[in-house]
Amino acid sequence: MAAGHAEGCRRVGEGDHPVIALHGWFGSGEAWAPLWPHLDRRAFSYAFPDYRGYGRRKGETGAFTIAEAAADVLDLADALGWDRFSLVGHSMGGSVMQRVLADAPDRVRAMVGAAPVPASGVPFDAETRAVFEGAADDPALRRAIVDMTTGKRLTGVWLDAVVEHSLAASDRDAFAAYLTAWADTDFHKEIEGSPVPVLAIAGEHDPALGADALRPTFGAWYPAARIEVLSGAGHYPADEVPVALATLVERHLAGAE
Repeated sequence: MAAGHAEGCRRVGEGDHPVIALHGWFGSGEAWAPLWPHLDRRAFSYAFPDYRGYGRRKGETGAFTIAEAAADVLDLADALGWDRFSLVGHSMGGSVMQRVLADAPDRVRAMVGAAPVPASGVPFDAETRAVFEGAADDPALRRAIVDMTTGKRLTGVWLDAVVEHSLAASDRDAFAAYLTAWADTDFHKEIEGSPVPVLAIAGEHDPALGADALRPTFGAWYPAARIEVLSGAGHYPADEVPVALATLVERHLAGAE
């Protein structure tokens, strides 16, 4: 990630604890916006980058892999002058943050995953895989995925807004390629046993990456991991319960060295 991307990256806060927050498959750096009013800007300095093909980086070419996204994160940290930093990852961003840890373990201070994809990827049955693959070209399937992963309980106005953001903030081919990246990439042996403090947050209404998926992955691989179930949330806690999410994130990060 060139210096120009660092300059265009959304920044929040001027504190001494640097944090890079990584968005999910349907998101962008701007998808974290509901969280911003609730962050402690005196204690933390946050950066909210986009992956290649997303947000400010739409139209940028690349391999659209987890490894490439992690390398871009490290380039961003260098451009910002951050030698050590913490990571927050939502969904696909959970995989990216763990790849950063695998590539630069001495630079990662702490990690928080919000409905995070494990470093082993996510297995699908054939029917579900077809739905996710079809989402690249069918907005109705994107909407169905968001509805399903939040427990089919939220207003259609919000569902439509998430889909609209996803369509506007990502290139179609990048979106399609990143599915393979987060679903099929398995590097968990490279991070297993890491002593980094990890908080993995599961939404109580998330049937995909809830506590039952996080305990045998994050809970088993990281000796210092904690799994927390977030009430009132599905797969999109930054939208659903932003105050509660900000509280959990910063409480965990504040306790890291």
